[in-house]
Amino acid sequence: MCGVFGIHGHDEAANIAYLGMHALQHRGQESAGLVAADDGKLRRHVAMGLVSDAFNRDVLARLPGTTAIGHVRYSTAGSSELRNAQPFLFEYSGGTIAIAHNGNLVNANELRSELEAAGSIFQTSSDTEVIVHLMAKAREPDVLGKLQAALRRVRGAYSLIILTNDGKMIAVRDPNGFRPLVLGRLKDAYVLSSETCSFDLIEADLLRELEPGEIVVIEKGGMTTHKLPDSTIVDRTFCVFEHVYFARPDSLVNGKSVYRAREKMGMKLALEAPIEADVVIPVPDSGVPSAIGYSKQSGIPFEMGLIRSHYVGRTFIEPQDSIRHFGVRLKLSPVRSIVDGKKVVVVDDSLVRGTTSRKIVKMLRAAGAKEVHLRISAPPTTHPCFYGIDTPTRSELVAASHSVDEINKYVTSDTLVYLSHEGMMQAVGSETGKGYCSACFTGKYPVALGQGADLVQLRRAKV
Repeated sequence: MCGVFGIHGHDEAANIAYLGMHALQHRGQESAGLVAADDGKLRRHVAMGLVSDAFNRDVLARLPGTTAIGHVRYSTAGSSELRNAQPFLFEYSGGTIAIAHNGNLVNANELRSELEAAGSIFQTSSDTEVIVHLMAKAREPDVLGKLQAALRRVRGAYSLIILTNDGKMIAVRDPNGFRPLVLGRLKDAYVLSSETCSFDLIEADLLRELEPGEIVVIEKGGMTTHKLPDSTIVDRTFCVFEHVYFARPDSLVNGKSVYRAREKMGMKLALEAPIEADVVIPVPDSGVPSAIGYSKQSGIPFEMGLIRSHYVGRTFIEPQDSIRHFGVRLKLSPVRSIVDGKKVVVVDDSLVRGTTSRKIVKMLRAAGAKEVHLRISAPPTTHPCFYGIDTPTRSELVAASHSVDEINKYVTSDTLVYLSHEGMMQAVGSETGKGYCSACFTGKYPVALGQGADLVQLRRAKV
């Protein structure tokens, strides 16, 4: 998962983009980058690490202009290196463009092989670069036509922001609408972002979400909208995991409050999996709204029985198991006065590998918890995602090969219950599941992965 941000028509474009990227930091913590357009030139700065580490006043001063795009990134195994930090900057016969991408192309490997056989030389291992090479080979005369030609060839998830050397900013969302992308205004400037929380920080007004298959072109003359060919015949499949875990709770995604959706998931979970207990505690921070919902519905008091250190990154998106396991111990500490001698309900948003949950249960028992009942406000994660979420390969997903009882024994909880798929979909306002992708829970992939696809390699190629 990554975060993209763009601003057009502001005297302090780089500074505003920096703030927007900072608000999207939860979407990627491994690298950050920014490209600004000024006087026919694109200037770029990328670095590994957090936004606050990658940029300072001097760096931002070297990125003048009224238009800028930014990107925060996490990678999968073997891809965390500076050459893959975005936005990418490329020169070709039509000019210079920068591109920032959130999502994953499921046919990137086959397209890359085809392009390399025809003479293309790739500078990165990212699937995003495939789009640029396809644009360079397109015969259409302008950048919009080249982009449309390129996107006819790709399949999968993409929310893109592109910046040209003449200051034109182009945003596009794939026909399925897997990943969020919103449009807003900051006085006379247009802004684009993966999430509305960045608009709140810079005090911009939300105009709307980009529609699936929509292209927005912003330039000095104003804004125009276009459609990808045949995009109207594709079913909308927004990623439900944005609601479950990834988006910030103060954001609106897919037109709905993330906080309220998670609270409803907790309420549904309390109805589906009641238990006699003394206290409900969340796994912070993403488990807090669901735990509040569970407490409201069950009547069991809510307490912050686990305290999170905010100086440690999100364990789910750390790329190496050794870092992830070490991070759990650094990240969370139990509050003995809340859990000692109590029957505790622990609410978390997901259980992927099970290692984090096992450590949490053991920490709570060591702090004196009499009973620990684990409640997960999402269904079992049984399949990997190929559309831009860093779920592991299926062999690493504990629910893919173990029953709930077996997982319960592994994590050493007294009881373990997941929210049903139906309950999750009801919480996001879709009784039938229509309009959402929930392939990580069901294995039903809305965009074909391709015959004979190497799924491990496909996962490693994603942004």
